[in-house]
Amino acid sequence: MIIDCHGHYTTAPPALAAWRERQIAALVGSAAAPSPAGLRIGDDELRESVEPNQLRMMDERGIDVTVFSPRASFMAHHVGDFRTSAAWAALCNELCARVAALYPERFVPAAMLPQSPGVDPATCVPELTRCVEEYGAVAVNLNPDPSGGHWTAPPLTDRSWYPLYEKLVEYDVPAMVHVSTSVNPAFHTTGAHYLNADTTAFMQLVQGDLFTDFPTLRLVLPHGGGAVPYHWGRFRGLAMALGKPPLEEHVLGNVFFDTCVYHQPGIDLLLDVVPARNVLFASEMIGAVRDVDPCTGHHFDDTRRYVEASALSAEQVAAVREHNARSVYPRLDALLKRQGR
Repeated sequence: MIIDCHGHYTTAPPALAAWRERQIAALVGSAAAPSPAGLRIGDDELRESVEPNQLRMMDERGIDVTVFSPRASFMAHHVGDFRTSAAWAALCNELCARVAALYPERFVPAAMLPQSPGVDPATCVPELTRCVEEYGAVAVNLNPDPSGGHWTAPPLTDRSWYPLYEKLVEYDVPAMVHVSTSVNPAFHTTGAHYLNADTTAFMQLVQGDLFTDFPTLRLVLPHGGGAVPYHWGRFRGLAMALGKPPLEEHVLGNVFFDTCVYHQPGIDLLLDVVPARNVLFASEMIGAVRDVDPCTGHHFDDTRRYVEASALSAEQVAAVREHNARSVYPRLDALLKRQGR
């Protein structure tokens, strides 16, 4: 089995974006905010939004299951206030759950959180609870920078995040550390902000002692961890200078990396530097990089090819493609077992 731990609903019906536009317009104009009940998307529209693209490509690439969360750039936590984010998150999470209900053996829901700049992360707990208990969400996306590229939030090791971590541990649910749109013109959203955030989050975890307080908390750093594998020696040296244990003891029991790295040398480096047990298969299709690589003739985000062409043993490839995800996402593993898989 091949489990893609990093999928976003990037092909949602246009009605969702239209609703969001009305919500944003109401923040600066005199029009009333749209009612969530006003968004009406039928099951046939949901099927039409995933079958000709997401499902077709999963079939072509041999991906069996995708952990499916709202579109990352659409989370846009910097827009409006907490009420704005709460209404938007609820709609997006519901749609992902509905897609998963229509295709229970292909998609498994993950949730975005209703974060807002300067707002206590504890306010996200009710939506987390709803998504896990009502929708069967197996993970959440946690934005370390709700400001959209200005980095006004405290580091992930700050105690203000603890109520959220406590709930994640209670539910045995991991968080993928994933930022959203950058409104800082210095940081391109997908080319800089995403990768900067992955790197920044890792360094925050190296500096702190979060996993002493939460030894079973699991965090997934997407996009191969940004610059982390490339600068592994730097992080090892900084951990020593900070008086921290070796990275293998300090963070690698709790931090995992995905394979959303879109060329063979990058995947080879990731798998050479980071232990295979800490790497989860992912493609993030249909996402930031959708074109065909003229050097290979295959899509950049067809990451299965890179993993299978790496120097890993067959046992390690199987772990990356399936078994690591089952371990990091225990609710996903339980669901698959109930399905007889």
